[in-house]
Amino acid sequence: MNDLSLRGVTKRFGATAAVDDVTLDIPGGKFICLLGPSGCGKTTLLRLLAGLEEPTSGQILVGGRDQTHVPTHRRDFGMVFQSLALFPHLSVGENVAYPLAIRGTPRAQRRARAEELLSLVQLSGMADRRIHQLSGGQRQRVAIARGLAIDPKLFLLDEPLSALDANLREHMQIELRQIQTRLGVTTLVVTHDQKEALTMADIVIVMDRGRVQQMGAPMEVYRDPANAFVAGFIGTSNLLPCRLLDPATLEVSGQRLPLAGQDRVKAAPGPAILSVRPEDVRLGPEGLPARVTFIRDLGESVQLVLDHAGQEVTALFSPRERPEVGIGETVALTFAPGGRVVLAP
Repeated sequence: MNDLSLRGVTKRFGATAAVDDVTLDIPGGKFICLLGPSGCGKTTLLRLLAGLEEPTSGQILVGGRDQTHVPTHRRDFGMVFQSLALFPHLSVGENVAYPLAIRGTPRAQRRARAEELLSLVQLSGMADRRIHQLSGGQRQRVAIARGLAIDPKLFLLDEPLSALDANLREHMQIELRQIQTRLGVTTLVVTHDQKEALTMADIVIVMDRGRVQQMGAPMEVYRDPANAFVAGFIGTSNLLPCRLLDPATLEVSGQRLPLAGQDRVKAAPGPAILSVRPEDVRLGPEGLPARVTFIRDLGESVQLVLDHAGQEVTALFSPRERPEVGIGETVALTFAPGGRVVLAP
């Protein structure tokens, strides 16, 4: 397996650090999603891995071998660009076989490999078609097949599904994950889509301002965020100012709330942030007072938006658990044990 290791990787553009002292160890054969807001450094990090940018400092190792200064064409990495970058003057088969052609692979072997990969991405029999004859999803599959042509040590994809409509995007997420699982290739995908990352990845890496904020399994990052940025960026989270009185007691809007043993405390006593996911918000006879400001029926769930002391709180219920409340009513908020994470401010 081709493990991926980064050691203090930094990339500066003038005085700005686009990637700032990133150190990671990722086991081979995993599907990794790099996630973060625009400008967080995720695409720059991908370009550093691909050899399209030179790091200012640090080291990149794949399978234990130093790749930091190896030219792009000698890294044996596959890449799918956001624009796909397919060649319109070449046939589908020629596009897939292009990385082999520039390596001098004999024509017959190129053709056989292209047909093998087109079968893998469910485009059998389309080798002689032109790119303009394909749908958006088919072009996406051609780009993926081309990236896999050289049997890469590392497969890199930059926002590969961003141009697809919602239904096709979900279908391609499943297909891409199935292909990766079948081949066992270490795959790293840059995305800004949280749902995409949480549903596809073995490992999610959340970045902000050039630094890794958290790395872990999708549900670990979702349920146990490392800081307020991760809690606010991944999914929907209610972030309420509070005060940690001691490891077992929280104060929110002047009310003391006992913490359960399964709640996570990641702040020192004093000012803090309480993070609670919408599905962990409950309505009870006692609790924090809040006024219902909006109700939305989403079919599979019911969303309530509430106002507590000027803070917006979102709650999510299944249709069977839908509370009998109306807009403008005052209710009492409580939080499910284990659903509270106390973070540094």
